[in-house]
Amino acid sequence: MRLTSAIAGLLLASGAALAQQVDANAPSLVLINGKVITLDGQSKVADAIAVRDGRILAVGETAAVRSLAGSQTRIIDLQGKTVVPGLIDTHAHFKAAGLSEYVVNMSGAKTVPDALAAIKQFVATKKPGEWIIGSAWHPPSQLAEKRYLTRQEIDSVAPNNPVYLRTVGHFSMANSMALEKAGVGKDTANPSGGSFERDAAGDLTGVLVETAIDRVAKAVPQWTADDEVRQFKIAEGVLNSFGITSAVEGATPPRDIAALQRVSLAGQASLRVGVMWRPEPPPENAGWEALMRGNGASSGFGDDWLKFAGIKILYDGGMTLKTALMRDAYPDSHDDYHGIAQQSPERLKELVSICNRYNWRVGVHVVGDKGIDQVLDAFEAADKEKSIKDRRFILIHGSLILPEQMERAKRLGVRVDFQNVFMWDKAATVERFLGKAIANRAVPTKTLIEKVGLNSLGAGTDFPVNTINPFINMYIMVTRKDPSGHVYGASEAVTREQALRLYTSAASHYMFEEDTKGTIEVGKLADLTVLSADFMTIPEDQIKDIKADLTIVGGKVVFQR
Repeated sequence: MRLTSAIAGLLLASGAALAQQVDANAPSLVLINGKVITLDGQSKVADAIAVRDGRILAVGETAAVRSLAGSQTRIIDLQGKTVVPGLIDTHAHFKAAGLSEYVVNMSGAKTVPDALAAIKQFVATKKPGEWIIGSAWHPPSQLAEKRYLTRQEIDSVAPNNPVYLRTVGHFSMANSMALEKAGVGKDTANPSGGSFERDAAGDLTGVLVETAIDRVAKAVPQWTADDEVRQFKIAEGVLNSFGITSAVEGATPPRDIAALQRVSLAGQASLRVGVMWRPEPPPENAGWEALMRGNGASSGFGDDWLKFAGIKILYDGGMTLKTALMRDAYPDSHDDYHGIAQQSPERLKELVSICNRYNWRVGVHVVGDKGIDQVLDAFEAADKEKSIKDRRFILIHGSLILPEQMERAKRLGVRVDFQNVFMWDKAATVERFLGKAIANRAVPTKTLIEKVGLNSLGAGTDFPVNTINPFINMYIMVTRKDPSGHVYGASEAVTREQALRLYTSAASHYMFEEDTKGTIEVGKLADLTVLSADFMTIPEDQIKDIKADLTIVGGKVVFQR
C-alpha cells in the first residue's frame, strides 16, 4: 500500500515536472485567425504567429500554431485582422511627441491671430521671466498669411517672457526678450551660413535663419535630466500607438542619448531606437577628429533596443523653406538665388573623411539637387580613402534627387531615406517656391526603387515637421495625393507592397538589422502591428484612415486600442 502510494507520488511529481518542462517550451503569446502579411522573400500570407522569449517561434496555420500553446500562453484571436511586421520610421525627431506638457502646441494655428492666441494662453500658465517654447510647426504652409511671426507680434502677447518658437529646424522665431537674453541686437553680425532677419529699416524681425538659430537656442534653459527621460517615455508610447516599433532618431545631441540610455537600462523602452548622433563640428579638424575617435565606439555600437546608427551632418536647407541648394536658380529669384549651404563643399569633405576614418557611418541632410551633387562628391572622396561601399552611408531626405544621382548613389552603396509625407500638407508650398515641374518630381519613389533598389531605401516622416502617421505616408506613396486630392507626380506612385516594405523589410536595412526584424519569420524579433483594416485590399482612399489596433514589441503588447 505504501509502495503503491509512493509510486503514485513519484508519477504525479514526474508528471508535474514534465508539464512544467512542456510549459517552459511553450510560447508566451499566440495570435490566431488573422491575415499575417509576412513580407518574407516569397511574400507569404499566414493565419497565426507564436512568440517565445521575445522572438517569433512559429508562423503558419491557426490549428498548427495554436497546438503549441501551453497553460500560461496568452492567446489573442485576431478575428480576421491583418498583421504586418512592426513599422520602422527611418527618420524622425520623436522626442517632440513627448513635449505636449512642456511647449506651446502650434500645430492647430491656421492664421497669425490663431498662433498669437495659443502663445498668449500658454503664457498665462507661466510666471514672468519663464521661457516660453513652441512646438515645431511650419508657418509658410500652415498659416493663411504664409509667413513667420515677427518679434513685435510675439511681444504683444508675451511682453514679460522670453519666447522661442522653433519651426522645422531651419527657421525659428524669437521675441525681443529672448533676443536680448541671447545677446542679439541690431548691430549683431550674421553668422556664416545663417542670418538674423531684418526689416527695411534694419531692425531685427525676430526671424532666425539656419546657423543664427543656435545663438538663441543656446540661451534657452535645458530640461532637467528627469524631464527628458519622461519626455522620451511618453514619446515612445505615442509612436507605439501608430504601430511603430522602431525609429531612427534623426539628429540626436548627447543629452538625448543619455536620456534614451536611462530609459533602456531601466527596462522601460517600448521602441527600438537607432541614434544618429549630431555633434557640433568644432572649427578645427583636430577637434572633429577627437570627437570621432572618442572612446573607440562607432556605428553599430549598442543592442537591440538602442544603438548608434551613425553621424548626422547638415548640409543644405529644405524645399518647403526655399533653402534647398538647387542647380537652377529659384523661379522668382532676382539675385540668382540657388538656396543655401551650411558649410563649404571642402569642409563637408573633411568632416565626412574623418568620420569614415574612425568607422562612423555618415548620414547627410540634403534636399536640393546641387546639394546632392556635393554630398555625393564628399562620399566619393571618402570612398577613395577607405571604401564605404558596404557601410550604407545615407542621403537623408534626398527629396529632389535626379536619376543620374541615383546611379551614383547605387555605385557607392549609399542609401536614400526619404519622406513622401512632405507632399501631404506642403506640396503646394513646394510648387510655389520651385514650380510645378519640380513639385511633380519631388520624392521620386518609383524611380528610386528602379535605380537604387528597394532595400537601399526607407521611409520616414521627419516628425514633427510632418505627421508621424505612417498610414498617411503610405497613402501618399501609393496615390501621390495631397489632402485636397491633387496629384503630384502620378508616375512616381508605388504599389502597396512596396510602400509597406519601405516601412518594414527595406527599412530594417538602415540599421543592418535585416536578419533580425522587418519581416515576420521564425527567429526574428517579435515586433508586430495589428491593423484596423486590410492594408492590401482596403479602398485606396481609405489607406490614410488605417489605425494600429495592437502593437507588440519583443513579444509584449505595448499598445492596444
